Amino acid sequence: MELGNGATIRSLYLGRVSYEAGVELQHRLRRQLLDGEPDASDTLLLLEHPPTYTVGRNCDRSDVLADPDWLRQRGITIAECDRGGRATYHGPGQLVGYPVLDLRADRRNVRGYVRDLQEVLVRTLAAFGVAAVGGEERERIGVWVGRRKIASIGIHLRRWVTTHGFALNVCTDLDDFAGILSCGFDAGVMTSIEELTGRRPGLQDVAGCCAENFARVFERRLTPVEPAGIGFEPALRAARIRDDTRPLESRSPGS
Repeated sequence: MELGNGATIRSLYLGRVSYEAGVELQHRLRRQLLDGEPDASDTLLLLEHPPTYTVGRNCDRSDVLADPDWLRQRGITIAECDRGGRATYHGPGQLVGYPVLDLRADRRNVRGYVRDLQEVLVRTLAAFGVAAVGGEERERIGVWVGRRKIASIGIHLRRWVTTHGFALNVCTDLDDFAGILSCGFDAGVMTSIEELTGRRPGLQDVAGCCAENFARVFERRLTPVEPAGIGFEPALRAARIRDDTRPLESRSPGS
């Protein structure tokens, strides 16, 4: 896809990998950008995680409501992380996006970056029949359909290089949100594409559409790659829970 101002972003879909593996891959990409390595590039990682509650640096532990027995029964683990925001949930049927971007050249604006992430998700949801808006107030950061929240955003920046990102509920089991105050809200606030439309789009279809919209909003040329193309395959063989990776193609409905 030839979009943007000459800057390139690589995109790849990783399938289902552990939360810890996703964090490690982000850190490797960030080190490459900060160290100025020759092969370093902005990269959009798209994936899903097994059931995991992540606790951000602004989180009060009282946001985790579930007791250990409930967590074991649901197969949910808890991971601490350095992103902004409070507790949230990742799990099957949810598209997670981790943009690892160097914002130093043209986007040194944290609020602007968050608004752009919201716009990517709003455009992606529109392609699947959901009219959504980005939240404006601090407490409503994310993407909303009326009073229901369909996507969460939490980011981290180090010297203007981004990690973490967004989580979009596609066909997520919304009952898994019951064990936390998700971003400070109770579980009834959360919704998904499936709940709103009655359809279950393929996660990789949504990922491809999302990658295209990301390139447009961030004015980048999109380059789909495979994990082997950026040296990730050995680490992913050990960490991958479901192997369904392949280069992202155009995935917009009807394309």
